[in-house]
Amino acid sequence: MKDVFYLDTAIDTTTSTGDGIAILDLSSYVDPIARGRAKGTGLAVYKVWKDVTVAAGNDAPLAADNGQFRAGLISFSGAPAAAVGSASLSSNVLNASNDLMIAGVDFKGGGSAAGDPWPKTFLEPSIEVPYVVVRDQVALMISVTTAMGSAASVKCRLEVAQVTLDQSTLNQLLRTQTV
Repeated sequence: MKDVFYLDTAIDTTTSTGDGIAILDLSSYVDPIARGRAKGTGLAVYKVWKDVTVAAGNDAPLAADNGQFRAGLISFSGAPAAAVGSASLSSNVLNASNDLMIAGVDFKGGGSAAGDPWPKTFLEPSIEVPYVVVRDQVALMISVTTAMGSAASVKCRLEVAQVTLDQSTLNQLLRTQTV
């Protein structure tokens, strides 16, 4: 059994459109610098659970609630936290072709009492081959394209473990996770 533990983060959609960023600090779990005989460590992300609820409660968004967004967990250092509408994400940040993307989810409200709001996962790490983070933080980024009728909250729970990395693997991960 791996020495697995859990971390979590969340971001609210508000009721407007735009981009937002929530930061999860990993500096106490990641040390990409090898010192003497000590190897660098990274944080292996084995699984990410994503949940969408009403912002101020435990309930799922109403079926009649309109709104659409894409959210993703990104290995990215240097992004400041920003509420929805206060950030501006670059093109192609929230998609599966981005090497920094760990997990992602789409949400589209039904817009009628008969419709079912749905979160749809479009990317997640593999339990067999985890995404290994070697940066000090990950960011939960969101792009709200159609304003939500009621504010929602996107919550992520990460199943993680610290891993020791040999120098060549560490160098490759640092190259891949540098923007």
